[in-house]
Amino acid sequence: GKMAAAERGGSPSLSAGEEEPPLGLDSLVEEAAAAPSAGFRVTAVRREPAVRLQHGVSGLEPLAWSEDHRVSVSTARSIAVLEQLSDVHSGGQEMVIHRTAVPAPSAACLLKVGPKKEVAECKEKFASSVDPTVSQTFMLDRVFNPEGKSLPPMRGFKYSSWSPLGCDANGRCLLAALTMDNRLTIHANLNRLQWVQLVDLTEIYGERLYEASYKLSKADTPRGELGDFSEFQRRHSMQTPVRMEWSGICTTQQVKHNNECRDVGSVLLAVLFENGNIAVWQFQLPFLGKESITSCNTIESGINSPSVLSWWEYEHNNRKMSGLIVGSAFGPVKILPVNLKAVKGYFTLRQPVVLWQEMDQLPVHSIKCIPLYHPYQKCSCSLVVAARGAYVFWCLLLISKAGLNVHNSHVTGLHSLPIVSMTADKQNGTVYTCSSDGKVRQLIPIFTDVALKFEHQVIKLSEVFGSVRTHGIAVSPCGAYLAVITTEGMTNGLHPVNKNYQVQFVTLKTFEEAAAQLLESSVQNLFRQVDLTDLVRWKILKDKHVPQFLQEALDKKIESCGSTYFWRFKLFLLRILYQSMQKAPSEVMWRPSHEDAKILISDSPGMGSTEDDQEEGTSKQASKQSLCDTGKGMDIDDTADDSLPQSSDIGGREPMEEKLLEIQAQIEAVEMHLTREHMKRVLGEVYLHTWITENTSIPTRGVCDFLMSDDGYDDRTARVLIGHILKKMNKQTFPEHCSLCKEILPFTDRKQAVCSNGHIWLRCFLTYQSCQSLVYRRCLLHDSIARHPTPEDPEWIKRLLQGPCTFCDSPVF
Repeated sequence: GKMAAAERGGSPSLSAGEEEPPLGLDSLVEEAAAAPSAGFRVTAVRREPAVRLQHGVSGLEPLAWSEDHRVSVSTARSIAVLEQLSDVHSGGQEMVIHRTAVPAPSAACLLKVGPKKEVAECKEKFASSVDPTVSQTFMLDRVFNPEGKSLPPMRGFKYSSWSPLGCDANGRCLLAALTMDNRLTIHANLNRLQWVQLVDLTEIYGERLYEASYKLSKADTPRGELGDFSEFQRRHSMQTPVRMEWSGICTTQQVKHNNECRDVGSVLLAVLFENGNIAVWQFQLPFLGKESITSCNTIESGINSPSVLSWWEYEHNNRKMSGLIVGSAFGPVKILPVNLKAVKGYFTLRQPVVLWQEMDQLPVHSIKCIPLYHPYQKCSCSLVVAARGAYVFWCLLLISKAGLNVHNSHVTGLHSLPIVSMTADKQNGTVYTCSSDGKVRQLIPIFTDVALKFEHQVIKLSEVFGSVRTHGIAVSPCGAYLAVITTEGMTNGLHPVNKNYQVQFVTLKTFEEAAAQLLESSVQNLFRQVDLTDLVRWKILKDKHVPQFLQEALDKKIESCGSTYFWRFKLFLLRILYQSMQKAPSEVMWRPSHEDAKILISDSPGMGSTEDDQEEGTSKQASKQSLCDTGKGMDIDDTADDSLPQSSDIGGREPMEEKLLEIQAQIEAVEMHLTREHMKRVLGEVYLHTWITENTSIPTRGVCDFLMSDDGYDDRTARVLIGHILKKMNKQTFPEHCSLCKEILPFTDRKQAVCSNGHIWLRCFLTYQSCQSLVYRRCLLHDSIARHPTPEDPEWIKRLLQGPCTFCDSPVF
């Protein structure tokens, strides 16, 4: 179906009577115009595979989707992490998902409320107290007794939250995890497989409180002894986390020893406690562990029974405002000011702003804050949406000359059951809510002169997956997919005997919308838009061709604009097209071959011709042929894919081979263009940062010669730059030497260096130096390799080495 511009990340500003503006790609609009344009339509299509979870889900809002395309699912034993890859080397049409897990700690977490001995004595005293209000409250409270004794132990996770992109040592997202027994930890996935716990914040905060004898400020009156039950409870509730949320990345200034100032990135983690306090941790980036903690301040919110929080980040006339939105289990919602010391350009409110004050017993259990642009007021504004029972509360915040304007209201009649999960597409403000009966609502904000209204429609998951119960939803970073946790629904009025928890995926955009969004993208990075590129990949693998409108629009972009992003997009399309032309082998690649079969595979009768092939109308010969054509070193999916129908064994094969060779040549040409563009960038850095280009571990002369060696390549900028560099170098050459035989390594190939004795070294694609150590890094899609930075590397080389892959934009590990 077709969606309005608001849905495509354009201006989310259609008033009711307005026509839909075209996308700027006329051919695209024609492709999409089959559907009626009355209102907004979303076509939800199931996307394979569904991922089965080993354990039941736990906690509130168990599903979260990070900016670097990882889905975390809180379960009773671990946090399952599913990473979506847009793999250019796989011909299978399914989504490519890489799965890891953050295990729950084995020992129960006991909050630090005093010296060990004293705590043990107090617990003994309360457990055997004659006053039942004390003994029963103590025995049944899971904060005091996490390991249970007579109750089942608390296992699993209460909540997890992803940091923004750029926080760990690889420039990716960190995961903050809160266990059922109140342990708050931060984890990073530094290699491909395992998660490492970087810090245990519950332990550090407990120590801090203990040292301050459980007073929040010097002026605090000393409280009672630990032996008083009320004091025992107070000390626990002041460090029992309810939720935690990350802020965006902000810049702080650090003064170095020589009085120079340098900008340092930092990120804040706000932790909401049971008693209404909020601890705001500040971490220096990249976050490496305990030593990265800069400060921790505690704010008193004054909210009883707090249930949820979210950051409010607002930009007005280049001034950044920030605050924390806190919701209560009784209903009220308010924004608290947050004063950020040492953070450049940040301001906050003078006093708290109440967004909803009624104690109406509708618990707030999810809050999302979305920055939008107000088309009528011509300024930025914040849309705050909160799930309260079965309703959605919304509030529009806007700073004008008169001060802060607050419009609020509720959207009712969406669900007949309470909302269990809510998620938002930050790019265009679309909000999705779901109740446990498998109904998802899509709410699209439409601005009116005064405030806004919501267009909403239902997505019935039963039409996509059959009868299901839903436990959580999350929308992908660019709004292409919705992830849903499902279990079986009722059949013939009966509940299922067993529950199988699955994470399933539904498309929210059409191929045309995804392609348009990629072409008009402001981030210009393929890795950050994996969900969109995956939709495009799926379509090309299905149709075995790149649609004409996309090819034309992309060529136009390449001509009119110098950005290498469009070249990388073109390379991506060509590689997928190449994969779609490959015919999948009917034999599984990893299965051991039997020794006695010495006959030529292509002559064996009816080899592996499956029913799939017959259905697709493929002759048996084509299926036999498929084994000869493939095996070009690709990871090929083990399903017999719909190979192209061919008339006869010999006749059909020739044009196919030619086509593949033609695509291969195009791929080579685009890769070469990208390499040269990056080489120019590297040479520019060399020219800027060296007096004479002494041996900087970049084979400068080699790169210059390589660029000039092709007569067909005539780039004036490159010629001028190389002229300057060679003048600087005079006659010095600084060649690279093979570490095995000390021979000179010539620079003839951009990917590898071969010395005269035949030793082969791969080249680092970021600096073009040959990687002569055993350890090096690889980009996420195994496209290229890069060396590790060494301590003697100057800053600018370290900065070059932090770059993403020049072919696929993915980070390098």
